[in-house]
Amino acid sequence: MKKLLSLALALTLGLGLAACGGADNAGSADADIPTGFTTVEEGVLVMSTNAAFPPYEMTTDGEGVVDNFEGIDVEVANEIAKKLGLTLRVDDMDFDAALLAAQTGKSDIVMAGVTVTEERLAVMDFSDSYAKGVQSVIVPEGSDIATIDDLAGKKIGVQRGTTGNIYCEDDFGADNVTAYDNGMTAVQALKNGQVDCVVIDNAPAQELVAANEGLTILDTNYTEEDYAIGVAKGNTALLDAINAAMAELKADGTFDAIVAKYISAE
Repeated sequence: MKKLLSLALALTLGLGLAACGGADNAGSADADIPTGFTTVEEGVLVMSTNAAFPPYEMTTDGEGVVDNFEGIDVEVANEIAKKLGLTLRVDDMDFDAALLAAQTGKSDIVMAGVTVTEERLAVMDFSDSYAKGVQSVIVPEGSDIATIDDLAGKKIGVQRGTTGNIYCEDDFGADNVTAYDNGMTAVQALKNGQVDCVVIDNAPAQELVAANEGLTILDTNYTEEDYAIGVAKGNTALLDAINAAMAELKADGTFDAIVAKYISAE
């Protein structure tokens, strides 16, 4: 299996300084956050995402944490924005488009359970890792797929543009992989018999299986990987500020509290 490039966790660094001006609606930035960065829109941290990836980002029927969005990534980004003296705006789009928005400077950051690969590192920069992701395999109960090796020759459903998509095509051939706009659509294809399994990150896999009777997750993980925040290549000032803000969220327990809100410790 192709291995992901791992990011070192450097969240104990105590970087000092303060955020850029113009955050009229967000209050002042923390004194220990680096300055010198700019954002797409003055006073705003624009986050591109694909809000169909529970529990990291999802839409709500009512009022969410930010507009009608909630989830781990949304709450973490919102806390980072506060520390930078900014307000958060969430732009929902396809996963590929969310990555491209950050690469081209149409958004400040991309958070969508984004993992770090050599290909992505060539076109964008990443923060320190903030979570571990696991690629899991969803199958119907009673499936003859019992291990990862059994995926050979099977029809595999994935979410377009994700590492699950990339690695399944590398390992099992593009002809055996069908990409869908989101995990829910892929799982519906599985229930309809259009694919034999779905490869997707474990957290949304758990949510999808809980919501769809007759499905289960293989005991064996497909891959393990690091989640990080993506920014435009060379945007070092913003990246330093994000890393410093994340370090503070980790140190004061805010990050763990957000994760516990969405993911049970059981």
